[in-house]
Amino acid sequence: MLKEILSISGKPGLYKQVSQGKNMIIVESLLDGKRMPTFLRDKVVSLGDIQIFTNTGEIALAEVFENISRKENAQVCPVDNKADNDTLRNYMQEVLPEYDRDRVYPSDMRKIFLWYNILINKGITNFESPENS
Repeated sequence: MLKEILSISGKPGLYKQVSQGKNMIIVESLLDGKRMPTFLRDKVVSLGDIQIFTNTGEIALAEVFENISRKENAQVCPVDNKADNDTLRNYMQEVLPEYDRDRVYPSDMRKIFLWYNILINKGITNFESPENS
């Protein structure tokens, strides 16, 4: 499911690809439903391709979302996006104890928790990739 959800550098929120043109893709915001073009120069990343550093390697973002979902019973994450760094680190420690404290920054944690809440608010609760299902 996360392969279809996109993050676009410099643009807030998450997007879903709607259509594709010659040098662009049309995306729809999960926040407000507005559609817009995204061009080749924009850095677009699928959430399904994102990995989080751990002490033993890397773990898929989907697994982190699954851990949060289990902890919160598929409800929104209680950590505020503007929370202090210690609060972010403590919550991350609860959902992913083996995360690499030197390579996963508070700004990354903010994105993870914000993205999780956007997906939950849109009713997207299946974070498994099709090959894992």
